[in-house]
Amino acid sequence: MAHYNDAFETSSVESADVGIRRSLVPGIYVPTVAFFDPVTEDVDVETTAKHAVRLADAGVAGITTQGSNGEAVHLSHSERNLITSTTRKALDDANYGDMPLIVGCGAQSTKETIELCYEAASAGGDYALVLPPGYYQGLFSKETIMNFFRDVASSSPIPILIYNYPGAVSGLDLNSDAIIELSQHPNIMGCKLTCGNTGKLNRIAAATRAATPSEPGSGFMCMGGSVDFTLQTLVGGGSGVIGGMANIAPKACVKLIELFEAGKLKEARKLQAIVARGDWAAIQGGIIGTKSALMSYFGYGGYARKPLPRPGKEENRKWRDAFEELVKVEKSLE
Repeated sequence: MAHYNDAFETSSVESADVGIRRSLVPGIYVPTVAFFDPVTEDVDVETTAKHAVRLADAGVAGITTQGSNGEAVHLSHSERNLITSTTRKALDDANYGDMPLIVGCGAQSTKETIELCYEAASAGGDYALVLPPGYYQGLFSKETIMNFFRDVASSSPIPILIYNYPGAVSGLDLNSDAIIELSQHPNIMGCKLTCGNTGKLNRIAAATRAATPSEPGSGFMCMGGSVDFTLQTLVGGGSGVIGGMANIAPKACVKLIELFEAGKLKEARKLQAIVARGDWAAIQGGIIGTKSALMSYFGYGGYARKPLPRPGKEENRKWRDAFEELVKVEKSLE
């Protein structure tokens, strides 16, 4: 199989001037939260840039914009592009010009998904993370989703990663056979498995000869979708994790991979337990809890866009307490 970072140049995609495309390397990728002015709810460009650099300084492998934590469903196309371009510029200005940027490009129609891929490329994105459409899935044929990903991959100016997240698409769950088959497309460079199915991850990683922190393999990126199974992902041959909780504790997440690669499994299991407990808080609190913890411990974060509620004093205390153990570890790594 040909899964290399120049693979899209051999596909049927017409060439587009998208600038330098940076290589994906195994590790921790952070789907960043979106930041807004607390009064106007306009995109907070300054905090967007500051947060991106904080993550890069922590040693993450890359950043993802417009993921589930990034409130993509609350953003217009122009706002998506503003967040992506702001993130890219902040990384470049901080001497992280080689750090890859993945952009969430899911939409309900094939046409809009492709449009988002082009906009992501123009805004500085190197790869597109694509959710399958789920609204009309009751009308789908057996081949609808397969054709969707092939059509998007064949038209996108940047390589795509399949985003398998049943909870976000009305339960639609791609199995390992489907993802392995789609991996043959020269412009499909990886997958993110937020389904939490480590058996599926293991089958895909083995079939695609996925890249790992110690082996380049084919270059295909088989990524876990939550940091609470980082260690399991690595043991199963995965490439790393794209996980939202790393917004709060990026150093702890990076350290977990380093411990595994160094063969320090006892220490890795201990840290994985702490990370998993922190991730459980992030799962329960979602964007609201994550932003609350960022504000409590790092002095920034703000609120999610309406109609999501703003937490009160008691709720803020709840999330601060829930993340306390994890943040203590994070700050010990500074």
